[in-house]
Amino acid sequence: MSGPSPSSFPAFDVSKSDRTDALTVVGLTVTYRIRGRDREVLQDVSFRVRRGEAYGLVGESGCGKSTVAMAALRYLARNGKVKAGRVLIAGADVHKLGADALRSMRANAVSMVYQDPARALNPSLTIARQVSEAFEAAGATRDEAMQRTPQMLARVRIAEPERVMDSYPHQLSGGMQQRVVIAMALASNPALLILDEPTTGLDATVEAEVLDLVAQLREELGTAVLFISHNLAVIGRMCERVGVLYAGKLVEEGATQDVFARPRHPYTVGLLRCLPTAGRSKDSERLDTIAGTLPSPGSVTQGCIYADRCRLADDRCRREAPPPYRLNAAHGDQMSRCHYHERAIELPRASAQALPRPLDGVPPRRPASVMLHAQKLSKTFHVSGAALRALDDVSIDLASGETLGLVGESGSGKTTLARLMLGLLTPDAGGVLELDGAPLAARVTRRSDEQVKSLQTVFQNPDSALNRAHSVKRLIGRALSRLAGLRGAAIDARLATLTAAVRLPERYLGSRTRQLSGGLKQRVAIARAFAGEPRVVVCDEPTSALDVSVQAAILNLLADLQRERGVSYVFISHNLHVVRYLSDRIAVLYLGRLLEIGPAATVFDGPQHPYTEALLSSVPTLDGEHGRNRIRLSGDLPSAASPPSGCVFHTRCPRKLGAICEQQDPPFLDAGGGTGDAAPPGGAHRIRCHIPVDTLRTLQSASRDMMSNATGNVTHDGAGDGAANAPENAGRNE
Repeated sequence: MSGPSPSSFPAFDVSKSDRTDALTVVGLTVTYRIRGRDREVLQDVSFRVRRGEAYGLVGESGCGKSTVAMAALRYLARNGKVKAGRVLIAGADVHKLGADALRSMRANAVSMVYQDPARALNPSLTIARQVSEAFEAAGATRDEAMQRTPQMLARVRIAEPERVMDSYPHQLSGGMQQRVVIAMALASNPALLILDEPTTGLDATVEAEVLDLVAQLREELGTAVLFISHNLAVIGRMCERVGVLYAGKLVEEGATQDVFARPRHPYTVGLLRCLPTAGRSKDSERLDTIAGTLPSPGSVTQGCIYADRCRLADDRCRREAPPPYRLNAAHGDQMSRCHYHERAIELPRASAQALPRPLDGVPPRRPASVMLHAQKLSKTFHVSGAALRALDDVSIDLASGETLGLVGESGSGKTTLARLMLGLLTPDAGGVLELDGAPLAARVTRRSDEQVKSLQTVFQNPDSALNRAHSVKRLIGRALSRLAGLRGAAIDARLATLTAAVRLPERYLGSRTRQLSGGLKQRVAIARAFAGEPRVVVCDEPTSALDVSVQAAILNLLADLQRERGVSYVFISHNLHVVRYLSDRIAVLYLGRLLEIGPAATVFDGPQHPYTEALLSSVPTLDGEHGRNRIRLSGDLPSAASPPSGCVFHTRCPRKLGAICEQQDPPFLDAGGGTGDAAPPGGAHRIRCHIPVDTLRTLQSASRDMMSNATGNVTHDGAGDGAANAPENAGRNE
């Protein structure tokens, strides 16, 4: 093997760390006491985050990412301890601080945003009280804290902050809860901000706004960021450097551009190949996956910890633990713990990319029969005496064997529509629901056993869907008994098949869900949903809590089940790359209204409704281009209690024409695509907009050309003659 020897480069030198480093981790080894034994969950981890720098930490669930953050803040659970190593924040050894000094550091120097906002918020306190307490902890008086609270909530893009301040956490969506937690973390203007999956529950536009906010804070205050995420595109946009953790070891590190452009460890290569990217769909190719599962903590005592899952591994890898090879890269040093780091990019794929084609070369036509029919569905909630129209006159058909993707910001009505289909909410009078042409009762309690079995769901938050008192085996087994009618040995056999399909290791069957990571909990929820061989599965953010390797396996599983059994999906997700990969058609919701619907390829490739255009421009990519060239929507998301007249999007639209948009509800326009015999039951591509389709196509094509040719920030004006003469209505590309 050619390349530098590991001894050619100096080891991590703590003496170089001073107060220019916001965070320094040196030789960190952490153990957890489990069943009477100390098991290492972190092994000799070393890295530094400089002042004003953003450092990304990636890896699968269970690799130790969150444990690094907990050890840095001395928040380890009672059975955890730092066995070796040091953690320094601004040069101060965290584990040598006294109680008062530690409390002061947590209040003023460092803040953390956790993965699950519901567990970070106190359910018995209002949002106003919780956010104001964060200001008070940083030294503000109670009156000052209450005055600054609505400003901070507005800063993280919360519409009507005064109303939200009077709410309790359970009254907010998952995305809204996360924005509140981020507002609390920013209250002290910390020198080090630790973000543990901070955008998991956020839609694309709000995620972009939050990331902008974090970037702005770094620029203004020199704040350093430790960004923990399984979203590699977010890391690519936000972080100058990245570290890749596997089974508690840092296996690769370097400038983000270098690591993503030419990864030097097979594990990093595998993670990047798992991502659904533009141009890929379930009908053209399977996503690559990483075979096997993470080893149990402390189980690998010899050789490379990744050897059992690596397709480059040989006897040397199983015999000798690779040292940290350090190499020169385009943007600085790059480290890899792989004997064959130069060949990592040549890693063979786990399976063939292309799907098998029929002998005649013609892909099978999708069934055109309507399985689920929803017509004129509306839902009005009454909150504090005010009528809140969460869904307004939405009609959608779902075909057998089809995936319908629902996209839109938090509060757009996606989950409300899904719950109406499932019978968890009752629609307003005049709505129609049918399954296979037969009426479907509005409430699930009035549906037949067969109808209940036919419609199943995977919820966004597995903690809310799984009983914490039951073991994994009992949770899935009860579903097999109730929905599939299985007994005894048949349950065990089917249980083994389901858990293997969703990559849930057998060792977790006896565990309670409170003992599992977020990704493992979601796998349990997916297995339970498929226990009864459903015909329609409503997937509400089913992969938001999963790392990219498990996400790829789940998406492949969903696609395989659909091909084999003709199951249909209503797929809700903020991750538009995932939606594009799995969906046959896309429906775009905004403030309870359907603004666009059509085949996935035509919706994503354009022309698009201006709202869809803004959503797609906000999606981060590995190279960070969308972060620099996105369309920023002006103004706040209006309240569903008092929606705008005319087009509901006109208050934020970058292509607003003028008075017609303010006064008249736009019609649905035929944008072409999906016509003829292959047309889906719901019809072709339709856009609800006053701007003619040909004009939208021309303007959006010109905008994309401008973006691709731009060398800096770009500004483009709105559509049509009216928008061209009204600069106050212009959208802004950044």
